[in-house]
Amino acid sequence: MNKIALVTGANRGLGRNTALSIARRGGDVVVAYRGNAGQADEVVRDIKALGRKAVALQLDLSDLPDLPAFAATLKDSLRGVWGRDSFDHLINNAGHGEFTPFAQTTEAQFDGLFNVHVKGVYFLTQALLPLIADGGRIVNFSTGLTRFSAEGFSAYAAAKGAVEVLTRYLAKELGPRGIAVNTVAPGAIETDFGGGIVRDNPDVNALYAGMTALGRVGLPDDIGPMVAGLLSDDNRWVTGQRIEVSGGQAI
Repeated sequence: MNKIALVTGANRGLGRNTALSIARRGGDVVVAYRGNAGQADEVVRDIKALGRKAVALQLDLSDLPDLPAFAATLKDSLRGVWGRDSFDHLINNAGHGEFTPFAQTTEAQFDGLFNVHVKGVYFLTQALLPLIADGGRIVNFSTGLTRFSAEGFSAYAAAKGAVEVLTRYLAKELGPRGIAVNTVAPGAIETDFGGGIVRDNPDVNALYAGMTALGRVGLPDDIGPMVAGLLSDDNRWVTGQRIEVSGGQAI
């Protein structure tokens, strides 16, 4: 039986790369997206071109009352496309960044980050737990910024720190079902994160490349395949871990 992964924020950036990497390794994918249906449909087409099955479902992690309805829609899609009532892997990737010094960070910015990165991850996982197969996997995305600090990311890093703690608790509580739960923490990556600050600002790019052992900032292709590999049976004994994928940043 083919494994099915649900990837949030899968229409762009690291989520898109993760979804395609899973498909390349033989998995099927539910492409969850918030606001760009065209991008999501394109990812679905690319996955199908690889010979895998995929569907796109709209999901807004900041809208907690809508999560039970999303779970019901997902269940219908699983039955309609795969003839199943469960899926195997949940990848909590969706989110956004704020680049604002601590003294200027507003309550609205803080709440926006915690609503998506913490409450959204917490309650989406809770809502989908009855649909996750025993022996499945959950991967939560964090950031290298929980280990080292960079001015302007205090609220974002604090939210991701909460995700890392949540990961350990989930690993403990879901262990009896054989569900492994881990955190993947990328370093600086060339995506549109934070308005593309690493990708589009040469000075910022050079700054992070200079503090990275492998001499450059990361690319989406450095992250997606690693996540897909973590889902394989070869890594069945890995749980409750924070795995940094940063090329040796700030070591």
